[in-house]
Amino acid sequence: MRLEPRRTNSASSRSRTLKAVGALSLAAATAVLMTGCGQSSDSATSAATSEAAKIVPQKQTTSPSASAKMTEDQRERKKVLDETKVGFEDAAGTATGEVAGGKLVELDLEGVDDDDNGQSPSPSGSGSPTGSASPSGSASPSGSASPSGTGSPSASAEAEGPVWVADVAEKDGTIHTVRINAVDGKVIEARVDADQDADDKKKTADRLAQATQTPQQAAKVATEKKKGTVTSVSLDDNDGKGVVWKVDVVGSDWKKTTFDVDAKNDTIVREETDED
Repeated sequence: MRLEPRRTNSASSRSRTLKAVGALSLAAATAVLMTGCGQSSDSATSAATSEAAKIVPQKQTTSPSASAKMTEDQRERKKVLDETKVGFEDAAGTATGEVAGGKLVELDLEGVDDDDNGQSPSPSGSGSPTGSASPSGSASPSGSASPSGTGSPSASAEAEGPVWVADVAEKDGTIHTVRINAVDGKVIEARVDADQDADDKKKTADRLAQATQTPQQAAKVATEKKKGTVTSVSLDDNDGKGVVWKVDVVGSDWKKTTFDVDAKNDTIVREETDED
């Protein structure tokens, strides 16, 4: 009869053991669940970080700079135009103002694809566009060409920085070369081209007589077709079909496009881009 209480105690002991095991199992399961959640969260964070690492460098990594891709000609154009403060129209107005009743035949920004339209002056500062010196190299005090055909004195034979070189013609076709500082707009020199003969003058006068549109109008037509900076305008023969204004425009990519604009009706008859 005394064995009965012992069985009760044994049952209670097993019950307590089962409860303890259950509690331990629950704690273990909770720990596993928490660990699993942490790993899942860490994995998601790690995956997001990994994806960001793939994207961010692509945004930060840039291709070689535009200057690194430029050709030598493009770098030179950029250098000259970065220094130039006086534009085509202002230079044209200054040049024609140096010759009474003169008309612009050509205006070129030195250093931008020179052929060379306007050579640097000779050591005396009185050289012709071809580099040969004028007969006397003397000048009239007023700055306009003297009757003998010599030019006005220049502020200096050479200018630092870019220079506009203009050919301005009198009514009879006599060409005056005018050099203008492209930074401050001052005239460096104005002189008569000494290498002209009667045929040269007649050819120039004939071309000007055919050109009913101004170089400024031609430049406007060209820049409406391609946004950019005018670096050269010259009056030229159109293969026996009248005359054209050749207009060079340098765009933001520093490439030069030459437009042949009909000097009678302002239509573009030819267009060519220099990829160099």
